[in-house]
Amino acid sequence: MPDIGSYLLIGAVAAVVTFATTPIVGWLARRRGWVYLPTDRTVHQTPLPDVGGLAMFLGFVAALTTAKFTDVFDVLFDSNSEPLGVLLAAAIIFVVGFIDDIREISPPAKLAGTVLAGLVLVQFGVVMFSFRLPFYEGPIILSDDLQPLVTVLWLIGMTQAINLIDGLDGLAAGIVAIAAFAFFLYSQELTNTGLLDVRNIGPLIAIIAVGVCVGFLPHNFNPARIMMGDGGALLLGLFLAVSTSVVGGRADSFSEEFVGQTYFFLAPLAIPLLILGVPIFDLLFAVIRRATGRKSLAAADKGHLHHRLMDLGHGHRRSVVILWTWTALLSGFVLYPTLTGQNPAYLPFGIAALGIILFTVLHPSVRARRRGNGDAAPGGDGDSLNTSDKELPSVGIDQ
Repeated sequence: MPDIGSYLLIGAVAAVVTFATTPIVGWLARRRGWVYLPTDRTVHQTPLPDVGGLAMFLGFVAALTTAKFTDVFDVLFDSNSEPLGVLLAAAIIFVVGFIDDIREISPPAKLAGTVLAGLVLVQFGVVMFSFRLPFYEGPIILSDDLQPLVTVLWLIGMTQAINLIDGLDGLAAGIVAIAAFAFFLYSQELTNTGLLDVRNIGPLIAIIAVGVCVGFLPHNFNPARIMMGDGGALLLGLFLAVSTSVVGGRADSFSEEFVGQTYFFLAPLAIPLLILGVPIFDLLFAVIRRATGRKSLAAADKGHLHHRLMDLGHGHRRSVVILWTWTALLSGFVLYPTLTGQNPAYLPFGIAALGIILFTVLHPSVRARRRGNGDAAPGGDGDSLNTSDKELPSVGIDQ
């Protein structure tokens, strides 16, 4: 059984390879013209490479290969087709995103590529077997006919969510790093308590996701030198979809000895939904805002949450850190009962949430903006907006 140290080693391989190859990818992108040009919705002054997902994919391949040839991970690879299925699906979804980054493809074509990646996962057995609902006794078992549908829909949902997050330098990579690490700790606790098979690949994919994000962030945090592009965003979405589905859909039955078990069987599915609550809310708000304004759903605007944070007076980096903090808080709330063996303590998390809200609305830069003396904001912390987001491939809503 792989221990935490072994998993962290694989995560480190992903981080080092991603970190080392990102400047090379950036150099290649500039030579080939694979760059994202400034628009009226961005204030960065120069074109930026937008194929950073290539370095992330290389980090993933290196980490998965290292795990394959590390004896402690034999239990995950011996007579198991799932790692190969994840590798092939990752290659497909990355290539789809990469092509869109360098020459743009139609939303239906991108959606078709995502569906193809999902079908590859199904073919190699990377599927969810069951899931639990609140106040419903026993798991809901998915039939053989429903497993492919749920797998593909879950993949589409995760990839679209990450694509939507990718709106500020470092935002998507940071949120996925926090979320994937929280999910890794959760899955390890399930394994240690005997509720998850030691051959489950979920923890491995989660820690690799952490590694590629950590390796990419130094190059992507504001002011970014490179963007992950759709290739990177779709790849991270696949990592989250795989890890959450194979853990959340395969944990063993209810155990009375495990405190909060019913609640935490929801966590593999609730964690990504909670941490992606900000972009999900942002998407819904965008639809309502444009519908009430009688504008096209594809019409670009600057009414998104990260724009609103900057309009309040927060700079680029501070806005990103605020959204990272919300992710950490929500992940911690989900993890607390599992790691402590106690039922959730709502008061401390409520106080922390209130603290974030007060910091957001009462920061000195926000008060200065209200007094009319904050003309320098939203660059109040010395940075600038560089939105790397593009048009959503499936729904056609420009962020």
